[in-house]
Amino acid sequence: MTDADTTVNADTTVNADTTVNAGADPDTGSDADAGPDAHLDADVIVAGGGPTGLMLACELRLHGVRVLVLEKETEPTQQSRAQGLHARSIEVMAQRGLLDRFLALGKQYMVGGFFAGLAKSWPERMDTAHSYVLHIPQTTTERLLTEHAVEVGTEIRRGCEVVGLAQDAHGVSVELADGTRLRSRYAVGCDGGRSTVRKLLGVAFPGEPSRVETLLGVMKLDVDPETLAAVTAEVRKTQLRFGAMPMEDGEYRVVVPAEGVAEDRAAAPTLEEFKQQLRAYGGTDFGAHSPRWLSRFGDATRQAERYRVGRVLLAGDAAHIHPPTGGQGLNLGVQDAFNLGWKLAAEVAGWAPEGLLDSYHTERHPVAADVLDNTRAQIQLMSSEPGAQAVRRLMAELVEFEEVNRYLIEKISAIAVRYDFGAGHELLGRRLRDIRLKRGRLYDLTHAGRGLLLDQTGRLSAAGWADRVDHVVDVSEELDAPAVLLRPDGHVAWVGEDQQDLLAHLPVWFGPATA
Repeated sequence: MTDADTTVNADTTVNADTTVNAGADPDTGSDADAGPDAHLDADVIVAGGGPTGLMLACELRLHGVRVLVLEKETEPTQQSRAQGLHARSIEVMAQRGLLDRFLALGKQYMVGGFFAGLAKSWPERMDTAHSYVLHIPQTTTERLLTEHAVEVGTEIRRGCEVVGLAQDAHGVSVELADGTRLRSRYAVGCDGGRSTVRKLLGVAFPGEPSRVETLLGVMKLDVDPETLAAVTAEVRKTQLRFGAMPMEDGEYRVVVPAEGVAEDRAAAPTLEEFKQQLRAYGGTDFGAHSPRWLSRFGDATRQAERYRVGRVLLAGDAAHIHPPTGGQGLNLGVQDAFNLGWKLAAEVAGWAPEGLLDSYHTERHPVAADVLDNTRAQIQLMSSEPGAQAVRRLMAELVEFEEVNRYLIEKISAIAVRYDFGAGHELLGRRLRDIRLKRGRLYDLTHAGRGLLLDQTGRLSAAGWADRVDHVVDVSEELDAPAVLLRPDGHVAWVGEDQQDLLAHLPVWFGPATA
């Protein structure tokens, strides 16, 4: 999550006449060489093979969509900037039957302090069956998602950098740095904060540039644990962006404020920069040596004005960047993909109702805006300025109230997200947690990524949508509603027991009934 200051060279930018407005029918540009029967290399091209792009590919493959993931790096990254999954992302993995893989390689923690480092125990009565944080390095998350993406038939090409993009009424043409041209029906930019796809689309990325910068790296330290703990505890009384967390093989994950904001944000810091800043704040460099990787991140906060331009969409850091406070970045991207995948698959399959693909922007843009706001607030609370420290002391008092503590952690973990589906039942627009049913658990029924009518009455029917919606008659003591209609992402689209009312809502999310 870094500031997006890089610009794309003019000679790689596609003629703007082939770009269409968001939400419009992509009907501009010449179709002379790109008609509906033109050769397609994939149904969807995904630029970027990080967690967001991989999760999207997995979701699309559930529905038989041909996916090609293009990743400019030739090898998987060795940098684990993100360190875990919050409750909603854990639920996402459970909904697709992937959670056991992650649990086997991660560690579950129920520790507080995720909101601006305010010390408080883990809240009680969280609205989830997975009330914990799963500590798992980003490299492991990417490896597991890559393995699953390949298992389900995703094509991944490494060393493929996107430099050109054009679209017309029938599809998207993508140009690579080596001159290769590819064709697909849709494309999605999951290519990070400096997204080439976003720049080629000409989508504005308003927000604030970095004002402070932090160094982050993995290295070895020649220091006894007692000294390290004592120095860290003293420094963190006034500077929370300081610390060293022990890892395997005698290495430490080290974080320390940078001297200033680097002119070249893409350039990695040196070991000497780390040692200098450690001495400046802690009075010692802890004998730092043998770095495995070194990086920097800022507090830039930006969001794309639109997530869709015709047949091209944006997700993950390509759509929003923010400081890593609260550990929300990777999780937000994975959840973008979870929202988008089934909608884009419906468009490819031809059954998507009008406006379904546009609802990706409508639903996810406000969610990211809220994350940007809470990270801005956290950065302020972590400042060493007297005014910020006064507000921090007040917040420390407020989080002692269990309701406040739970509210903040549910916000950080994204289980409090509620999409605006209009007035109605309190569950409407929220995702339904993994409730116990008489014959099992809810999420065990959602692995195929289809809609689900959970019917406690036994009197309803979704027969006209049997190819898109599973009808399950079962009961749960945890569900205070006669029946719920769940979208493929688990959000409640309808609550009730009237068949005619259900028939009015099914087409809204799942298109017309089959004959």
